[in-house]
Amino acid sequence: MNLLTDKVIVLSGVGPGLGRSLGAEAAAMGADLVLASRTPKRLEAMAEEVRAHGRRALVVPTDITDEAACEALVEAALAEFGKVDCLIHNAFAIPPMDPLTTLPLDSLRTAMETNAWAPLRLSRLFADALAATQGSILMINSAVLRQSQPEFGGYKLTKGTLVHLASALATELGARGIRVNSVAPSWIYEDVNKAYFDWMASERGLTHDDIYREIADKTDLKRLATPEEVARAALFLASDLASAVSGVTLDVSCGEFHSY
Repeated sequence: MNLLTDKVIVLSGVGPGLGRSLGAEAAAMGADLVLASRTPKRLEAMAEEVRAHGRRALVVPTDITDEAACEALVEAALAEFGKVDCLIHNAFAIPPMDPLTTLPLDSLRTAMETNAWAPLRLSRLFADALAATQGSILMINSAVLRQSQPEFGGYKLTKGTLVHLASALATELGARGIRVNSVAPSWIYEDVNKAYFDWMASERGLTHDDIYREIADKTDLKRLATPEEVARAALFLASDLASAVSGVTLDVSCGEFHSY
């Protein structure tokens, strides 16, 4: 699938699971990558995977909550590739899993810095480059938007802010030819959640497969998405096949949630 041949994608948030899959799948589709996160070792590992697909990778260790670091990221990307076609916001922080009325506000401020203000900062700084290529911005959100458990309150607050930010930016930047979309995955069957399933199983005297089936049974497809599947759905929105798609939030939940 050469959907992204010779496109330059800036990926903010390069970690295990979905972050790694976004980078690998983008490279497999023909894109060159600018890789940004705080951990150089993780960035270098991702860069090696991108290069294994025959694509170029630029590693830029970046604290996305720091304005000067983000300005340096833009300068490095343009100096290396001369253009940017897509900016993907995958970095996120989860506040404590407690009801909103019990959370220290500082913990919410910290999560909001990464989940909302950093995407706004990078979108603003990359806007000129994206306008030049008629490019796009992709926000990786979460199906927590569709849920109402008390323990998800803080996370839902930050991700709710992000989805409204994406909508506002789609309108504001659309006049410059920049598309802005969101992806909202539900449970992703990757290492972190696999370990969480093991923990839940041990706490309840069940097996890993019992927990998987319990969660998967809530979906239409009776299974959970892999990180590769979520990445491919997201990257469709970065491709020219989605050239008339802007302002949408795409659920990737194996049918757990239906959006209209």
